Amino acid sequence: MRLTSLLFVPADSPRKVEKAQGTGAAGVILDLEDSVAEGAKAAARDGLPGLIAALPAERDWALWVRINALDTGHAEADLAAAIRPGLDGIVLPKAEGGADVARLAELIAPLEAAAGMAPGHVRILPLVTETPAGLFALSTYAPAHPRLAGLTWGAEDLASVVGATSNRDETGGWTEPYRLARSLCLFAAAHAGVPAVETLHADFRDADGLAASCRAARRDGFAGRLAIHPAQIEGIERAFAPTEEEVALARRIVAAFEAEPHRGAIGIDGKMVDIPHLKQARRLLAALGEG
Repeated sequence: MRLTSLLFVPADSPRKVEKAQGTGAAGVILDLEDSVAEGAKAAARDGLPGLIAALPAERDWALWVRINALDTGHAEADLAAAIRPGLDGIVLPKAEGGADVARLAELIAPLEAAAGMAPGHVRILPLVTETPAGLFALSTYAPAHPRLAGLTWGAEDLASVVGATSNRDETGGWTEPYRLARSLCLFAAAHAGVPAVETLHADFRDADGLAASCRAARRDGFAGRLAIHPAQIEGIERAFAPTEEEVALARRIVAAFEAEPHRGAIGIDGKMVDIPHLKQARRLLAALGEG
């Protein structure tokens, strides 16, 4: 399951859902939470089965649904509407630890079975930094639940909870509390052995800022990012794709260690590479379907 670009689309807008299918996104997230007003949630949920049924059976992108948080009173009805053939995953907002993933998985399993879907098909992507409690529970995503697809983070709900006047500084960068949340999400994902997905770049007209932010995210270890507008997808996919030079080097590193499996470090192009470099090379090639 690719997580390079995940595009949010309001679940109450069939027009936007149709448009999202041609963007090249790795995944489309039909949103029942923040982009749907409280008074419109029931109607959006009622329309969800029809939206999913109308999607092409053969496609090269994953379908996700972001449900409302587990404590809102909406989650179980959201799941009943969402879990049916064609769905690939559930995005869980305001997650507060591995116990929430396990609880969600228990709700998914009987619905999945009733829909005739393969056990374990529906994956879970939690938003793990939207509450203070979520931050303190980040270590509990390990060991990873079999349905856990990755971890992602968000700053807007967290800023609201703590009473911040802004989560950005005068340069447009994250302020310290939100840099911390971002870093902790990255480390928690690594601890659980799943990909980390960068949060939104809210200004969809800012192509240069998006590109710079994506480069920084990939540099730091994120595997992809959330998107808020179709115009962002091409830039995100381009930024997270490995270059030809990176792929070639990864192949050389793997080949070198396979030729000399007893070695812990090998010189390539005048630089020493060791086991962490080998693991990184194998991870890159695995993402491309090699190895």
